[in-house]
Amino acid sequence: MSEINVTPFVDVMLVLLIIFMVAAPLLTTGVPIELPKISTSALPAEDEQPLTISLTADGRLMIQETEIEDITTLIPKLRAIAAERNNNKVFLRADGSISYEAVMRIMGALNQAGFNNIGLVTDSSVPLVSKSDQ
Repeated sequence: MSEINVTPFVDVMLVLLIIFMVAAPLLTTGVPIELPKISTSALPAEDEQPLTISLTADGRLMIQETEIEDITTLIPKLRAIAAERNNNKVFLRADGSISYEAVMRIMGALNQAGFNNIGLVTDSSVPLVSKSDQ
């Protein structure tokens, strides 16, 4: 017989591959150190009240509790607010029935006014999928 049988060679190589795949993560352990134990105080609270923009179900636009007449006046008012604030964090609250386009227009206006740190506020107490949707 002049041919070499490679089947046992392939079997041995696959077994070695599996062994190395299992053993490799076990070899990458971290350096054992004992970190110093210190007592710290809580992080300081923000000095400013977070700026909240709200979009109600009937389409009214509010900055904090103040109603804005039109989206065109929103950018100048936000720029004036941005000049007086230390951070650019804004929370955007929108009713669930508001269209995606309306929310994106508000986010674009916030971005134009210099507020790049936008947080979308949601209600986490509502389950994601109700039993009737299943």
